[in-house]
Amino acid sequence: MAARAVGFLATLPLCAQRSQVLRPIHRLFSCPGTAAEVKREERSSGSLETGSEDKTPKKKFSEVQKERREQAQRTVLIHCPNKISEKKFLKYLSQHGPINNHFFYESFGLYAVVEFSQKESITSLQNVTRTPSMGTEAAIPFKSRFFNLKTKNPSNPTSEQSSVQCSIHSPPSSKKLLELLCYAESIDDQLNTLLKELELTEENTKLRYLTCSLIEDIAAAYFLDCTVRPFGSSVNSFGKLGCDLDMFLDLDEVGKFSTNKTSGNFLMEFQVKNVPSERIATQKILSVIGECLDNFGPGCVGVQKILNARCPLVRFSHQASGFQCDLTTNNRIALKSSELLYIYGALDSRVRALAFSIRCWARAHSLTSSIPGSWITNFSLTLMVIFFLQRRSPPILPTLDYLKTLADAEDKCIIEGHNCTFVRDLNRIKPSGNTETLELLLKEFFEYFGNFAFNKNSINIRQGREQNKPESSPLHIQNPFETSLNISKNVSQSQLQKFVDLARESAWILNQEDKDRPSSSGSQPWGLAALLLPSVMNSVCLAKKVRKKPASERIKNLLESIKSRGSENATSTDGKRTVSTQA
Repeated sequence: MAARAVGFLATLPLCAQRSQVLRPIHRLFSCPGTAAEVKREERSSGSLETGSEDKTPKKKFSEVQKERREQAQRTVLIHCPNKISEKKFLKYLSQHGPINNHFFYESFGLYAVVEFSQKESITSLQNVTRTPSMGTEAAIPFKSRFFNLKTKNPSNPTSEQSSVQCSIHSPPSSKKLLELLCYAESIDDQLNTLLKELELTEENTKLRYLTCSLIEDIAAAYFLDCTVRPFGSSVNSFGKLGCDLDMFLDLDEVGKFSTNKTSGNFLMEFQVKNVPSERIATQKILSVIGECLDNFGPGCVGVQKILNARCPLVRFSHQASGFQCDLTTNNRIALKSSELLYIYGALDSRVRALAFSIRCWARAHSLTSSIPGSWITNFSLTLMVIFFLQRRSPPILPTLDYLKTLADAEDKCIIEGHNCTFVRDLNRIKPSGNTETLELLLKEFFEYFGNFAFNKNSINIRQGREQNKPESSPLHIQNPFETSLNISKNVSQSQLQKFVDLARESAWILNQEDKDRPSSSGSQPWGLAALLLPSVMNSVCLAKKVRKKPASERIKNLLESIKSRGSENATSTDGKRTVSTQA
């Protein structure tokens, strides 16, 4: 913990003592009202018991997607005046039919998301909506489910108009998150608190499906019966507030042959245009949709057509929702990967809590980035967490090959020649008997990968065991479905070494806290909070660049202690951790 605090306070020398560090940090987190504010925001339901699971039947991924999609089709998005009477607003809309639910949020203005009970209510609302008069400019008429609400007498505001309560669609600040973690009761509670603060809310999830539905309305002008589906972090249960919205244009239902056979000796087909390859067809389709979004899509700005990428896409910002969006077409393997992660996340309450914490830790130390480069991706980190949990004794998560053995005929799925079959019914997968705490798992994760033989082994969640690397990339993580691909091929040796060094340091810090743990009622960073502070490794590297001096003996000893402990654990037979190999 003291090691991280050193890097946190730039004004202190690298060799600052523990007592010198804690005083300014205490002042930072003990401003008036902080404790009371934190207590008010504590989890109302408390932390989940380790390994405890909800006994109610779990919905399939496809069932959740279908329900969310139908919900979005009954929903409208309305840009509202900054001051509005919520009561009058709902009364006005209720003229068109009963409302299931609604919420307000802010993004370049005040917006309302309103879900009606029936689709017909939207048609009724559209029939009384006019195209705005733009004065000297010309409006492009487009009848959508995105509306702009204006008051008839804006110069005479009524006393009933007031600010409405808005839902939150962004993660807490780093300072606020650290405050919450410092006041947690245990490291387990810290990980669950971080999950609660960063995971997608119900409102944010609804807004993501609605955004896809609005884009689908635009695409349907060209491709009737098409579907725009969200995939990736928006639906796989590992999404963080503020993450991008990945969507794909599904054209499988367009022109699909009806199962109802017609009588007679004839077969009717649509007249279509042919192109040399499916890739060219994809590029042409996305080019047209990109032009349509740019010219006619309300709220779609900054449209970029990136058509020569390995997976062609259209990138744009949906200003009303605040989402950065990537649109691809017929990306069915990506959706299948989303479903697999959804299943793993739903099998055990510890999976998402550990994955969120590891990803937050990685971002805090610039191991991951929002821009492409040689960094480890969040997807790679999530698969590393899953692989680690498959290696526990007993395993917390099953291998993908085991999930395949549970599949029935309805689960069979072959996409572009790749076997993507696995059981889709969560209720047919037996829960793990492993009861290890999140605290232990966090510590063991860092120890396991701090001593993993990345130079010769690859990570494979399909089989759940290390394998010899088939190529020379520094980090090799096998794609679960396109097994010849390495999803971490972009990661450089320097970035991998940085990950290993930080993992070893984090394991050391957690082990030191076992001997000298501060009170959780205090305001100094401890446990997970201490791991999110700037690393002493980074401070040493910076000092070396500036002063051209070697690392201190203290840092050398730190690394040596981790290495020696890794060697001891490799020969341990207590059965509580997996066998690790020295890097």
